[in-house]
Amino acid sequence: MPKPFIKQVAHTCIFARDLDQTETFYRDVLGIPTAFTFMRGEERIGYYLDFGARTFVEVFRKADSSFAETNQINHICLETEDLDGLLAHVRSQDVAITDKKLGVDGTWQAWTNDPNGVKLEIFQYTAESMQFKPHGGVCQVNW
Repeated sequence: MPKPFIKQVAHTCIFARDLDQTETFYRDVLGIPTAFTFMRGEERIGYYLDFGARTFVEVFRKADSSFAETNQINHICLETEDLDGLLAHVRSQDVAITDKKLGVDGTWQAWTNDPNGVKLEIFQYTAESMQFKPHGGVCQVNW
């Protein structure tokens, strides 16, 4: 097989009804810094959030944006190495988040939404996570 042309996901783009509220959520609740801001003249229209390792979420203002289960992109999954600590911190910010559960792929997960309704899955990999097993495995789902 030839060397893949794609190295990794560079960014995902989301729309925000309120840029400041969305930035505050990602910065203060999840600890994600803003890499840079998009300006149209004097108007702030968006920004890049830096998730590390050359991975970003691009955010643009769109006042009438809304999420529906029929959208083509269902959620963004974020990795943590301390899910228990993240759960406590998110809850201390008065943000709803599910309890953690072990997924069928052997990875701990919890779910929350950003202020725009974008679903966020939070992962903590384990030694049994299928993502790091030899390729070709089968993950039998129970949902």
